[in-house]
Amino acid sequence: MNTNRSRPRRAALAATAVAAGLVLAACGGDNTTNTAGTAPATATAPAPSEADRHNEADVAFAQGMIPHHRQAILMSDMVAAHGASPDVRALAEKIKKAQAPEIEIMTGWLKAWGEKVPTGVGMDGMGHGDDSGMPGMMDDQDMDRLGKARGNAFDTMFLTMMIDHHEGAIAMARTEKQQGAYGPAKALADDIITSQTAEIAQMRSMLKTG
Repeated sequence: MNTNRSRPRRAALAATAVAAGLVLAACGGDNTTNTAGTAPATATAPAPSEADRHNEADVAFAQGMIPHHRQAILMSDMVAAHGASPDVRALAEKIKKAQAPEIEIMTGWLKAWGEKVPTGVGMDGMGHGDDSGMPGMMDDQDMDRLGKARGNAFDTMFLTMMIDHHEGAIAMARTEKQQGAYGPAKALADDIITSQTAEIAQMRSMLKTG
């Protein structure tokens, strides 16, 4: 047997085996990496949605402000039929345009939270009559007196009542800012404070010049 010729052949076979082993090892490494990359992550509790991050103060704010806004809109709807001045009519339209969309926004929150949406207008909105505790609300006698007024008398009564009404809404909004947890509700409360404070100043000026 020629050992000199077999030695190079054995060396070549050994080199081939080593190379094959390296290739298999590399393939095995790739498979391990892919498997690790696609393995499911450890199960964790889902992050709460924005609708979940609210508290009782947020619910109370929406449930109280909806009928509160509805009464302001009802009062504003009276101006056309009661001989109100152009300035009072313009103010009433401004109030309606601001508060009607806010009612829709707060209604959406309550539905998302699975909470009761108030029905009706004003103090009847939450179904507990004059003891609702909502500041600035007009009772039935107030609304009846406003409904019977005409002209300048209506303007004066409307502005005086709406100032009280706005002050009540501002008090409710401040409570929401202090006690609420839901970001959009606190932002709306801030908007209400800003806009209605400005309208109160406008109405007081109108009473002085009227």
